Amino acid sequence: MASLNIPVKPHVFCAMQRMDTDILSTCTETELRPVLPGLTRMALCASLDASNHGKLLRKKILGILSKTEAVNSIVEVLSIDFHALEQDVKKEQQLRSKLGSSMSESVLVSQLQQGISIEFERSKNDPAHKIRLLLSELLFIASELKDQKAGNYVKQSDLFECHIYTEEILDVLCIAMAELPNLLNILDIVEALMCVGNGNKLVCQLVANNPESFLEVCNSLVARGEKQEEESLGGRRRLSLLHMLCAMNPKGALTVRNFCVTAVAEQSSGDRIDIKASETSKINAESTESDAIPFFTSLLLGSDVGVRTWISAFIKASQKRKPEASPSMLFLLRKHLLEQLIALTPNRGHIMAESTVVLASSVLRLYCALKGIATMKYSDEEIGCLLRLVITHPASTRAGAHFISLGICTLIASPGLLRSIDEEQQVVNWLRWLMTSETHFEKHLDKTNSPGEMLFLLALNFHNNQMQAITDLVCNTLGMKIAVKTSSLAKIRQIFTMELFTEQVIAAHAVKIPVTPNLDANATGYLPVHSILQLLKSRAFSKHRVSIKKWVYKQICNSCFPLHPLLPQLIESYVNSVIPKSQRPEHTNERIQEDEALALFETTLAPTAVPAATARRKNASHKKGAKAATKPKPQISLDAQGRQLCPQLLMLYYLLLYEDLYKTNKKMIDVVQLPLYSERVMSQIPISYLVQEALKHSNSCQNLFPPMIRLLSIHFPHLCLVEDWLDAHVGLMSTPESHAGKQARPKVKVSPLMVKEAMSKCGSEPSATILLLEKLLSVTATATLRDCQDELAAGLLLLLEEGTPRRLQDLVKKVWFKLHTYTPRRLRLLTVNALQPASRLSSSVKSDRSLMRQQLTEQDLVVDPLAVLRCDERIFRCPPLLEIVLRVLSAYTQACRVYLNSHIQDAGSLEKEKDQHELKVALLAAQESAIVQILLEVCLPLDAEKREAHSELSSLREVRCLVFSYIHQVFIADPHLAKLVHFQGYPSELIPHVVAGVPSMHICLDFIPELLGQPQRKKQIFGIQLLAALCTHYHLPKSMNIAKLGMDVMFTLSSVLEKSNWVAFFQQTLPSLVPICEAFPPLSEDATALLTQVARVCHAQMTVAGNASSSSKFRVLFVSSSDKSTLPNGDHKMLYNLVQATFAQICNHALVLSKLY
Repeated sequence: MASLNIPVKPHVFCAMQRMDTDILSTCTETELRPVLPGLTRMALCASLDASNHGKLLRKKILGILSKTEAVNSIVEVLSIDFHALEQDVKKEQQLRSKLGSSMSESVLVSQLQQGISIEFERSKNDPAHKIRLLLSELLFIASELKDQKAGNYVKQSDLFECHIYTEEILDVLCIAMAELPNLLNILDIVEALMCVGNGNKLVCQLVANNPESFLEVCNSLVARGEKQEEESLGGRRRLSLLHMLCAMNPKGALTVRNFCVTAVAEQSSGDRIDIKASETSKINAESTESDAIPFFTSLLLGSDVGVRTWISAFIKASQKRKPEASPSMLFLLRKHLLEQLIALTPNRGHIMAESTVVLASSVLRLYCALKGIATMKYSDEEIGCLLRLVITHPASTRAGAHFISLGICTLIASPGLLRSIDEEQQVVNWLRWLMTSETHFEKHLDKTNSPGEMLFLLALNFHNNQMQAITDLVCNTLGMKIAVKTSSLAKIRQIFTMELFTEQVIAAHAVKIPVTPNLDANATGYLPVHSILQLLKSRAFSKHRVSIKKWVYKQICNSCFPLHPLLPQLIESYVNSVIPKSQRPEHTNERIQEDEALALFETTLAPTAVPAATARRKNASHKKGAKAATKPKPQISLDAQGRQLCPQLLMLYYLLLYEDLYKTNKKMIDVVQLPLYSERVMSQIPISYLVQEALKHSNSCQNLFPPMIRLLSIHFPHLCLVEDWLDAHVGLMSTPESHAGKQARPKVKVSPLMVKEAMSKCGSEPSATILLLEKLLSVTATATLRDCQDELAAGLLLLLEEGTPRRLQDLVKKVWFKLHTYTPRRLRLLTVNALQPASRLSSSVKSDRSLMRQQLTEQDLVVDPLAVLRCDERIFRCPPLLEIVLRVLSAYTQACRVYLNSHIQDAGSLEKEKDQHELKVALLAAQESAIVQILLEVCLPLDAEKREAHSELSSLREVRCLVFSYIHQVFIADPHLAKLVHFQGYPSELIPHVVAGVPSMHICLDFIPELLGQPQRKKQIFGIQLLAALCTHYHLPKSMNIAKLGMDVMFTLSSVLEKSNWVAFFQQTLPSLVPICEAFPPLSEDATALLTQVARVCHAQMTVAGNASSSSKFRVLFVSSSDKSTLPNGDHKMLYNLVQATFAQICNHALVLSKLY
């Protein structure tokens, strides 16, 4: 395109904007001529600025004007009568607003004898007539323009087309617009001038005399433009005018460009303005670098969907247009980008300059956007230049690495760049260079996109035919959503899979990739973990016998919160590659060794020590420029503790998942003889402490916490007790979370020796022991708490001595539960061994009880949980210690279930497995029922307690509450256990207490009928007594029906029982009729009938035996209590009296009326 003829020089316009008289004084007369009207009026007309500065400014302007002769003609125009002219202009506008008005009809000028140009030339000495001629012509053009619906209106005017009159027209028009601002709108004048010859030149000069109207005029031109500017004559004129205005004021070109983008209707003006404005700014040395690339990139990749759609559609339409004489915007853009490609591409064998790498990356992204979004087709020249730029060797910097990543994505997004074998070979050589130079780029990267990792990930996806993953990778790297045709990637795929990256090469090279230091969820881009995870899923390491254990272990050690979402998947894939899934022996990855696993847990309970893995991680971070030495010491310890927790949780998850899959695939594992981790590993890991810490950081390990808890509840349910979780939650809620609050606490020093001495004096000096235990409760150092476990557990038995304060016992219980949250399994074992009863030896030997007790192991307690209850009998009357024992008992009961399940899974055949399952169920039922029976027996009062006065505040009552709470939990967990226990039976005096204290006793209503149907008399008696207690607490229709069934059973037994059992049966069951009738009064009639029948049998027996001689006269069946002394003696007599007493109680408590009849 030919260079624009700028009517007003940019420096002149800039001087008019700022009214810089110094610059204006240096301009030539030719440069000043377009702005003389504005300067003349400014110097001669009265100004509102009466300051000294304003006066001095006018003097300087007069000095500039005094050198120019053309000012005289402008002064003459200022001397006309503008008031009369204003009236005539108003009438002219009214006339032109009427439809059908012609050029010959005018108020401003009379009938013209000759053409308007000749009349204008004759009016040199009559400025008033000259201005009237000009305004009449403009107003007529404006009226004609309003009637035109299309924007292609052109007016043939001799006056405007003649270059001789241009200066005079400008002078007259500027003065007229300045004197008649309300009638002559500059925006309408601009639209009219665009329809005549030399109109654009006049508009620029007019705007130069009114520089404040520049943005207003440009915005009007953009807003009133057509949608397809390059396809219409009016559009091209409008574009040309905008180009001239922006060339006159290059600094305003960016603002005008924003107008074009905002008004989406101007679909090409903004683009051409950008190119021409950039060229103009270069010509005038206003800027040294074009911003066309970021501008077009923002249009195609911006967040405004409307603008993106508009520019895409425009580029698509521009490619379909036929070539014209005037080049289109797209042609200018492609020419500009091609020049940038050529300028940015270094010579062969040279490295790209570091200063041009960022711009080259922007060019690549723009070309990808033009092709992927706007579907622009590359020309042959563009393809060659673009490929040469892509395979350039950039400097080893962060920007260079990003450029390489974009170049790889460009090759995949534009596979048409590879047209020949030579070009394919060039790309192969470039990729091989990248593989050898990968380390040079990675040393400049920190959690950013790595070109080497992208190459490996692309190769993996090509091998696995995961084209969607490749598309996502390309789109994420380029930062745009484009369509990648997988059918056209055959050449690229062959290069990656056949020539460069075979699967064996990928697997061998992947283990050499350094792990990401301090990997967390904030790490962006494609990291080494992406490649390793993909290879593990495809089992590439197993196929080619490449060990990945060291890499996985290092990455686990180099992880921190917030947890990266791929780390749990990495562990899962790794464990799946370690454990075989079929009986065919195949190579599997090596598992993590036990010592390596335990090395991560060395500092869990001793934060002062640093494990080797942590030390290596810290040293690596120091080498990378970390300023850890400048931090305060407390912050370093807290940060180290947080960094240790994440690897420990990951290792715990690995061990749990390994054990889960090991037991699931046990039959396949036997083929390769893969061992299971020993009990030593899991026993030394503070699982409960880690789980509680993970709960505090649940937001930072959301992907790890749920599956880890699931595995923990399956294999270690004794570490997931509800009570432990509640205690830990209460402790967490009561502990101040702020770091400042923790720092404000005074440091408490408690040593194991102090605890030992205090516990030994708990009987003689309980106050000192209480003070020490209160200090121990405030200790937060886990190492101190761990060291004090042995001494605290060893002194538990001393709390059973008489006279020990209850406060001391409760305080020991609190301390025990606090220690229990850190290392529960060790503390449980210590507690069970400490509470064993001492051997009955002489007093001289009895002092050393710890030597006389046989030490139990963890395995002993898991196999036989009943060993927990083989403790000192005094514990069963010490509620605080009993609560501890019940917690331990619950844990080992759960552990026994898991232990037996693991044995069943080791069964060789299905039939054997079924038999073992039945044996397991029977063994668990026997153990748990025995536990419940022992605990129920504990609830029986001792002889001394029977002799004492009854009190609601007694140890027995508190013990019963603890025992009944435990029984309720086991009944809810296994309702069949409740049935078994009640079929076994227990002392009848406990029935009311059990029914009242165990909320789940209502489930007994389901098997009461079956219990009553048992042939054993004891079970029948126990069932009726239990039924009476249940009816008292559960007034349900179901209870009433079962109670009625119980009475029917008693009716039946009254006629079928043998004589030896008959009296004993009814002596124990008749009192149960009272609570039944009290709960359900409608059953009183049945109860009365039963009592009548029993009484008759008793009376008959007494008569037959000769014991009724004293009652020769007829006596009523029921006698008063005053006559009881006259009844005969014997068992039947006692039962007879019991019937009378039962009937009396029913009448008193179960009926509203005192008399039944």
